[in-house]
Amino acid sequence: MSPAESQSAAAVLMVRPACFGFNAETAESNAFQHRPSPAAAPAAPRTAALAEFDTVVSALRRAGVEVIVAEDTPDPPKPDAVFPNNWVSFHRDGRVVFYPMQAPSRRAERREALIAELVRTHGFSIYGTEDLSYREAEGKFLEGTGSLVLDRAARVAYACLSPRTDLDVLGEFAQRLGYEPVAFEAVDRQGRPIYHTNVLMAVGSEFAVVCAEAIPDPRQRAGVLSRLAATGHGVVEITHAQMASFAGNCLELSPPQGRLVVMSEAAWTSLRDGQREALQRQGAVLRVAIPTIERVGGGGIRCMLAEVHLPRRD
Repeated sequence: MSPAESQSAAAVLMVRPACFGFNAETAESNAFQHRPSPAAAPAAPRTAALAEFDTVVSALRRAGVEVIVAEDTPDPPKPDAVFPNNWVSFHRDGRVVFYPMQAPSRRAERREALIAELVRTHGFSIYGTEDLSYREAEGKFLEGTGSLVLDRAARVAYACLSPRTDLDVLGEFAQRLGYEPVAFEAVDRQGRPIYHTNVLMAVGSEFAVVCAEAIPDPRQRAGVLSRLAATGHGVVEITHAQMASFAGNCLELSPPQGRLVVMSEAAWTSLRDGQREALQRQGAVLRVAIPTIERVGGGGIRCMLAEVHLPRRD
């Protein structure tokens, strides 16, 4: 039997991007992405994103989170390297999972050297890998904890189906890792499939943030909400507009100082007082402004954080 796994981690892996920018290859399925202004200097988004990245690292470290920063390699260019949670996840039983990525430009982000560094330099133990990347050859994808919102303690994997989140690969993940899959469809206000589950919902130890109105099927919506209630999660419902501000793209972490809810400044600003108070009851709220990464990259602060749940060496 796998060792019990807490919902939130005390350590995260982050990748400092070398070639951040708008990725036309991923924009077709990600409505959160926006091209930079034509008037902007070509290097301006990259420079701004690096400054935002460094600010997030500093804020997390001040809050007591162990932040492991890996440097991206410039060749080949990887405009989305700042989002490592899409290609890898780390688990309490010592397993590392590699995921199939839809965009060919993103597949180079999978770098086993980064994983080896966690063992060699940072004292974690790895006992095995689960490599789902072979599914790329079948045109089937599951982009890590972007596609999956994991309730690690209750072993439930929530996933909204999209071109980047395949039901068949979800089933394989669930079987290999011992999760109950909860699959559903979700759309934005224009009726487009939401590309990643983690922009519409987040699950903490005792709370969940969910854009329930994005799930058009009443039975699926009720199924998600009832499963969350059954596992003891108080639900903070957000609107489509708040989801568009990345309010669903938050993450609970557990540094030694106590639980932390991490979200962007835009996400926090979009919330109403009652929603903010509900999150503040879960722990200290850490918010950081990352407007370039959100707008140009189409991902939020949770997407920047690959939680490290691996056991430590004795």
